[in-house]
Amino acid sequence: MAPLTCDYEVPCSIPPARLFKAFILDDHFITKVLPQAIKKVEIVEGDGGVGSIKLITFGEGSQYKGAKQRVDGIDKDNFTYSYTILESDAFSDKIEKVANVIKIEASADGGSICKTTSTYYPKGNIEYTEEQIEGAKQQIKAAKERSSAMFKAVEAYLIANPDVYK
Repeated sequence: MAPLTCDYEVPCSIPPARLFKAFILDDHFITKVLPQAIKKVEIVEGDGGVGSIKLITFGEGSQYKGAKQRVDGIDKDNFTYSYTILESDAFSDKIEKVANVIKIEASADGGSICKTTSTYYPKGNIEYTEEQIEGAKQQIKAAKERSSAMFKAVEAYLIANPDVYK
């Protein structure tokens, strides 16, 4: 079966450079803002740049334990970050990996639009039933909602703390 790709956008009132510094460049920022979602981010291989492997430990509020991801690209000038989730107990036995690209663009109101593309790669050449495909779409929808909630929590924190990540 071919990979399944999903796109979504989240508007944010924070300018792109500030949002990118906080949400993308500081691995520990999200653990301060949403410790119930992300408890810890550890670099287990590399220096945090392209090719590095990070171990994400989910917070107590998650039904899953964690994920291992590889940094595929960081473009600080164009506010783009790409990474691949290589392992996670959130994966079903049918998902091999998930590649993600986050692009933070300026919006007309001085804020940002966070555009995310996620590509889900199935294991092997499995053919899925319509029911399985529909179930996967529901899981992806839930992941989008969690991601949107994370962006909104980051936005709220940065609004409440205007001197952070200037």
